Amino acid sequence: MKLYYAPDTCSLSPHIVLRELALEFELVKVDNRSKLTSDGRDFRLINPKGYVAALELDDGQILTEGPAIVQYLADLRPESGLAPPAGSWARVRLQEWLNFITSEIHAGSALLFNQALPDAVLSLFREKLFRRFDFLQDTLAEKAFLMGPSFSIADAYLFTVLGWCKFFSIELDRWPALLAYRANINARPAVQAALRAEATQ
Repeated sequence: MKLYYAPDTCSLSPHIVLRELALEFELVKVDNRSKLTSDGRDFRLINPKGYVAALELDDGQILTEGPAIVQYLADLRPESGLAPPAGSWARVRLQEWLNFITSEIHAGSALLFNQALPDAVLSLFREKLFRRFDFLQDTLAEKAFLMGPSFSIADAYLFTVLGWCKFFSIELDRWPALLAYRANINARPAVQAALRAEATQ
């Protein structure tokens, strides 16, 4: 398998999951501006949407969209416990979390990258994002991970998008449970390995 990624993007989430599962894969870096891969190909020929992540399977098929990729990967090693079995109620709950992270945290944070927006509009988006952080604070004050006592693919995703707070000068001290949660996940060996790999490629 090949994972097409760019540093400081949502592709970190499937990268973490690949390492948590100890799957064999190749990292291929993508320049988000030029849309060229590190081996000189036009990334848009791999993923016409033009953005990472994309996972190329051994048979040449391409899978895009982070939440779909991480579920596919987790199902390759169901014994890992990173995702409940397909069709179970717990799997529906996992999908609920993945959708919340996608629509409310990922999309809500991405808007803040748009410096063309007036400050007043950016402020409104920040406040909406902060209300979502309030919800996460309440949730994570009562459990170590989103799905309960054990790490899941949803945690890899939330950890990834929370990492963007540094770009907007958002300090998580206001949400101590969220701050502790991110520090806990950051200490995982697979997370550290993924961060090191992306920093050195």
